[in-house]
Amino acid sequence: MALGFNRKPTGKPGEWFYCIKHAKVEEGPECPAKDRLGPYASREEAGQALAIADERNREWRDDPRWHDEPAAGAKED
Repeated sequence: MALGFNRKPTGKPGEWFYCIKHAKVEEGPECPAKDRLGPYASREEAGQALAIADERNREWRDDPRWHDEPAAGAKED
């Protein structure tokens, strides 16, 4: 028997997700978790998943706490 990951969708009705593989909003377990963003509180919020992820990524990139390089003008010890 081959070893592998369980690819059965996870989630439950009432949870909203955005499937990046099919570019669609879905409720509960439709596509595998590896292909989804979420869960979100509503269908509308799940529909904004890519914009939400983009904003979070931008905030992370601009957060000086997540950079190994010293801030501009900062002295190294």
